[in-house]
Amino acid sequence: MSFRRTVKAPFIVAMLCVFALSCLAPAQSSDDLQEMKKKALDLTNHENYVEALPLLEKIVSLDPKDHEMHLRLGFALMAKTNLTANAEERKQLRVRAREAFINARKTGDNHPVVEAMIDDIPPDGGDDGASFSQNKAARDLMEEAEGFFSQGKLDQALEDYQKALVLDPKLYEAALFSGDVYVHREDWTQAEFWYQKAIAIDPGKERAYRYSATPFMKQKKYDVARDRYVEAYITEPYSKFSAGGLWQWSKITQTQIGHPEIKIPGNFRVDDKGAVNMDIDVSTLIGSTDGSSAWIVYGGVRALWHKERFAAAFPNEKTYRHSLLEEADALRSVVHAATADKKLKQLSPSLALLKELDNKGLLEPYILLARADEGISQDYPAFLAHNRDKLRLYVQDYVLKPWAGAQSQAAGAKQ
Repeated sequence: MSFRRTVKAPFIVAMLCVFALSCLAPAQSSDDLQEMKKKALDLTNHENYVEALPLLEKIVSLDPKDHEMHLRLGFALMAKTNLTANAEERKQLRVRAREAFINARKTGDNHPVVEAMIDDIPPDGGDDGASFSQNKAARDLMEEAEGFFSQGKLDQALEDYQKALVLDPKLYEAALFSGDVYVHREDWTQAEFWYQKAIAIDPGKERAYRYSATPFMKQKKYDVARDRYVEAYITEPYSKFSAGGLWQWSKITQTQIGHPEIKIPGNFRVDDKGAVNMDIDVSTLIGSTDGSSAWIVYGGVRALWHKERFAAAFPNEKTYRHSLLEEADALRSVVHAATADKKLKQLSPSLALLKELDNKGLLEPYILLARADEGISQDYPAFLAHNRDKLRLYVQDYVLKPWAGAQSQAAGAKQ
């Protein structure tokens, strides 16, 4: 299995180490150790992870607290799988790579990609996974290309990627990885061409959107890069890799990001016998002057969905699940109940935000991106197919902006 099927070296170089040598741990007392680190950085920055592997192994044994070296060791071990013929040996390399990513996290690397890599590799190393292509000749070329790429032989890799794409014009990774080579060459025009080709092959995958941001990040065209990361995120929002792109952009641009905070003052639950309950603080219901008492409606609507509305709305599904329709109905009902009270002059911050989202047609995007559980997430593909513009607008207007003062501004008079 190619280590770049999930995340690739250029992504790490361009995003995790935009800060260049500032990624390193504090200076060590040994000049030799610093020299080794410098050489390891140089090798991995030039995609030669395989040659860097023994050096990285030595470095982490001497300095086990350097999270950056653990991180690069993980990717070097994954790169080594591209040159390893034995399936069991590849499996053990993945086990060791996962351990390296865990050590990176333990020693202070909180980047979402680290978490994503840990989640992506099974504890036992897993299987090799699906091959690149059903076309054997194209598949062989891709495997050879990945071996070249892992050794920093980018010209040979590019030649094989493009030969493979001729044999299989739908080979997403061949176009994607061709773009990677051009990023390394700093040929931004060609990189963009190949990333867009990958997007055209399969617009339902987030990687090409995310990778295409790298050239713009390198050129400090942060607005364009942001838009690419947004497209990656709304394409596959439940992937830690797509979320990691937005996270890294926010760190570099010093932009506070996050979903609006809307608090439901209660705990909705279904017991073993199927009885529906919602525990809610009595103080929320008594003496409320900001519409908070309307939250009692939330539990009632969800109970109706559990008992009868789900079966009517989803006749082809035999088992109840929490759905987008249910959550939107419940939240919208709370807003309607609160605004129906003509005596109220001001809504609570949470209710004001819900009302604003609903008025703008962005309640469903908020639910899908900020409140999705296993049930709701099943409704995402269908919603994305017809409402990509709404999802994009929600992220642009509500996720990619500071929320420290936004809530107080949103909590205003009822309209």
